Amino acid sequence: MSVLAGKVGPNAIIQLADVLADRLGLEERAAALRAAGLAHYLARDPERMTDEREAAALHLVVQARQPRDWDELSWEAGERTAEYLLAHRIPKGAQWLLRRLPAAWSALLLLRSIKAHAWTFAGSGDFSARLERGVVVISIAANPIAMPGCPWHRGVFTRLFRELVSPHVLVRHEHCCAQGAPACKFVIGWI
Repeated sequence: MSVLAGKVGPNAIIQLADVLADRLGLEERAAALRAAGLAHYLARDPERMTDEREAAALHLVVQARQPRDWDELSWEAGERTAEYLLAHRIPKGAQWLLRRLPAAWSALLLLRSIKAHAWTFAGSGDFSARLERGVVVISIAANPIAMPGCPWHRGVFTRLFRELVSPHVLVRHEHCCAQGAPACKFVIGWI
């Protein structure tokens, strides 16, 4: 990570905090935000792009405070992030079209959109993506919010691709920055 941190979308914080509130209660949400140094979000969620270090801090705190459930909590936050994108960021007409195109074409168009907005979830990480032999390969080198297995990212990608490409999507996380790899690598396939 560079000295100057990148920005990520506020949903990297909002959705995880909301999952904590819904699943474990408002007290756990508040405790996690405080432990991550994010008490300033107790009264109001972030409204714009936020420092990637804030998002990373909250994800690390949830992992530490909820060691048995953090993967599931993070995954759900990723799914909710995708739901937000579907409801507020991806035009309904584009969604209609993507659902009706052949899966490979939909994947290619969705991938172009993801590339154009990658900084919202990759921050200062080096994002690359390609379509090859019927799968999408996404790589985030120096992923600033990498966690072992990257459940938040997998949740986002799984939900978006299942909604817009094929209901039979599988996202494999083959390499992870949080486990010593230089890049997080996601392979997204469908039938």
